[in-house]
Amino acid sequence: MNLFSSTIQSLENGLNYSSVKQKLISQNIANVDTPNYKSKSVSFKDQLNDSISSMEAIKTNPRHFEFSGRSAAGFRINNKPFQYNHNGNGVDIDKEMSEMANNQIYFNALSDRLNGKFNSMKSVISGGK
Repeated sequence: MNLFSSTIQSLENGLNYSSVKQKLISQNIANVDTPNYKSKSVSFKDQLNDSISSMEAIKTNPRHFEFSGRSAAGFRINNKPFQYNHNGNGVDIDKEMSEMANNQIYFNALSDRLNGKFNSMKSVISGGK
């Protein structure tokens, strides 16, 4: 019997993704003046699209959609080959700061939702008191 829904696990995976993204953004910002440093990013969307495009399903009805392969979970770290500075550095500080702000909002939303789930469980356990 599954006591908890998969929502908590999904929220945990989202927080893990946000944590990895925060570390990469911090590395990029820390290396903004390092010669020949290439900016890094993390992408869950690319991994998801690759997984979906390689999936294979058994159709039980001729009206079902076609898709093909196997699924994989996780996210991918990409090196960006751009050069923004004369020393070969590939970090755009404005973009990195924007990404950091977006990631912080995403993390806060997930943690608030996870906190709400735990408060709901606490309320159920205590009998609504």
